[in-house]
Amino acid sequence: VPLQASGGGLVQAGGSLRLSCAASGGTFSAYGMGWFRQDPGKEREFVAAMGWIPTNIYYADSVKGRFTISRDNAKNTMYLQMNSLKPEDTAAYYCAADAAGWATPRAKEYENWGQGTQVTISS
Repeated sequence: VPLQASGGGLVQAGGSLRLSCAASGGTFSAYGMGWFRQDPGKEREFVAAMGWIPTNIYYADSVKGRFTISRDNAKNTMYLQMNSLKPEDTAAYYCAADAAGWATPRAKEYENWGQGTQVTISS
């Protein structure tokens, strides 16, 4: 399923951003969805994931309590609300879809990836 991520930008530390990931085609409600991020020269890092069962959610320890993943199946869209942003959150953020439907932190489980949206946090 094609994915389109958006919502990145430049904000000061302590600020907020909301990322969106729109899916076109497929049965969005059946997919497990995830957010990953990657800074140049670093490995892709898991951020958050939500399964087709809305209570099936995982967060990376680094974002727990600050980020919230959600989805609106009627709009075929997933969101990542990011609060209390820190300079270390700076990265390109990618959304991904897993046809198996589970929330997983393992990037290799995701078959579909969107393009990245850049998030830059200034100190």
